[in-house]
Amino acid sequence: MDAVVKKFPDFAEDRQASRPSRAEAEAAVETLLRWIGEDPGREGLRETPARVVKAYEELFGGYKLQPGDVLGRTFADVSGYDDMVLVKDIDFHSHCEHHMVPIIGKAHIAYMPDNRVLGLSKIARLVDIYGRRLQTQESMTAQIAAALASLLKPRGVAVLLEAEHMCMSMRGIRTKGSTTITTSFQGVFAEDAGLKDRFLSLSGYKA
Repeated sequence: MDAVVKKFPDFAEDRQASRPSRAEAEAAVETLLRWIGEDPGREGLRETPARVVKAYEELFGGYKLQPGDVLGRTFADVSGYDDMVLVKDIDFHSHCEHHMVPIIGKAHIAYMPDNRVLGLSKIARLVDIYGRRLQTQESMTAQIAAALASLLKPRGVAVLLEAEHMCMSMRGIRTKGSTTITTSFQGVFAEDAGLKDRFLSLSGYKA
């Protein structure tokens, strides 16, 4: 399982060391404004470079966090509970790594506990960490599943993401309303077709 997690490394210290300064980031935004034909000096755009950089700090804040920061604490007092734990309809926003435009969707995540459980908000925070990075939906699905399986060590993990990609809706083919579905099943969810179908049914997904 550790080998799987290593496919999706977290934000590296050497990247932090090579980060441009805030002033350089703002200058890059100003360059883009000029490139699209705008005048960065006009009243409505004078503060735009600073605002964009501040917004990016929030939108891409997932690079500053690690899955272990939110999944580190688990609870063993579960009164013998050993059935599926499902958190569904987790709203997330991410950005396509190819065009840097939004991905907007919902995540449905379940695990089969092995004597230990997570606080329910931890799962939503895990989705948020990976969402606030440049992504493909396929990678994000695999990253969430791998992190949950590695750090919690449950008997199984199921992840389903459904999202609309603005790179398809706003540009290119412009297929507004098209939804992409990706899944990852590990452990007993991969082995037991009935359990997988139950997860999909409870998530509200109909094939």
